[in-house]
Amino acid sequence: MNYLSWNEQTITDFSEKNISDMYNCGYVFTRIGKGVMQQTRSVRIDLSKFELSSENKRILKKMEGLMIQDICLPLSADTYDFKVGKLAKDFYETKFGPGIMSAQKIKEMLTDKARSNFNVLLEYTLDAQVLGYAIAFASKKSAFIHYSYPFYDLEKSPKDMGLGMMTATIDEAKRDGSKYIYLGSLQRPGDTYKLQFQGLEWFDGQKWSTDLEEAKKVLREVPPPGSSNSK
Repeated sequence: MNYLSWNEQTITDFSEKNISDMYNCGYVFTRIGKGVMQQTRSVRIDLSKFELSSENKRILKKMEGLMIQDICLPLSADTYDFKVGKLAKDFYETKFGPGIMSAQKIKEMLTDKARSNFNVLLEYTLDAQVLGYAIAFASKKSAFIHYSYPFYDLEKSPKDMGLGMMTATIDEAKRDGSKYIYLGSLQRPGDTYKLQFQGLEWFDGQKWSTDLEEAKKVLREVPPPGSSNSK
């Protein structure tokens, strides 16, 4: 699975202001290594403009009772559960193919502060059962969260679990007073589901745009996987 990236920088200034400035320029933290940020067709929601649509409410109704717990990272070796890494590996392998995400990489992101850029693990519980997680970066001073690397139990979770997790996280971020929530990037035709949220903006390589029709056009023109022009 190739990832769209126009530029890459490795930062050494981890102040919240610098990180916020980088995100404002279309960069996002990656799993590659400490401080590694890539500029991509980033997607974010201006939460001052976000309201739940009827479709958003329908999805949340199906997930009624979904609870989100914020777990601070890094985890200690004693508190890390290898089952979390296996769940992520199985999820990404089933969804995207072998070799996309290893259990060891998940352990590194959750436990190794010297190598990981992420500071929050979001845990999703439904009907008293933990079904999913998302690895995130949250900035309190700059009031934004980067929702990244979601995964969940594909056998036990209800239909639309992934969209339900994302929608619930957006709604909670707004209620918590965050300014923005970043949702990864627009890089594959299947990413059009991200365009359903009010207040959405996408980085076109130069600036943030709210033109959803242009975003749909860009995604329609994405080369198929494996083609010589794909990134």
